[in-house]
Amino acid sequence: MSTLKVLGMGSSYNQASYGTKTLNILLHGIEKYDAETRLLDLREVDLPIFDPGATDDSADLKTQKTTIEVNWADAFVLASPDYHGSMSGSMKNFLDYYWEEFAGKIFGYICTSHEKGLTVMDQMRTTVRHCYGWSLPYGISVNAEEDFNETGDIINNLLAKRLNILARDIVVYGKLIREQFLRDVNSEVTDTFAARYRD
Repeated sequence: MSTLKVLGMGSSYNQASYGTKTLNILLHGIEKYDAETRLLDLREVDLPIFDPGATDDSADLKTQKTTIEVNWADAFVLASPDYHGSMSGSMKNFLDYYWEEFAGKIFGYICTSHEKGLTVMDQMRTTVRHCYGWSLPYGISVNAEEDFNETGDIINNLLAKRLNILARDIVVYGKLIREQFLRDVNSEVTDTFAARYRD
């Protein structure tokens, strides 16, 4: 794999979302490590509520763009606001749609919160783990009032540093994990969880 493809998932319906703003800054930082990035903003995607028994072809058409982006990605960064100690409903709805598509891919996390958003990131990690995805062992918490000025620039040097660290780590570790997963899928080794993803 020469280039890692990273999909950023913004899940706030707030047009002035600092989580999505931070995610955009991170994606630009990731590109400095010769990775490709895309942003999928759930505010702009008409993703229906997940219905596992749906047989309506129109629902498939509505999810088609999202599925194309998910299949394109080798790695993800999930950004969610902290709503009552939980991820946003749009993020949970997005995660409900996919399973095998997350296997063998690395995930990073951003949460906008006044209380660090630790439970939010833990919930996203738990969901990803159930889908056999990998998570970086840390996430980034954003407090708009403390981290940004009135013009939307980062004023917290620690946040800026953590974004640089996440940009580097998602690419470096993302490549290692994805390349090994693909090797395992394409090998005849049976003692690996990747074996279940062979055609």
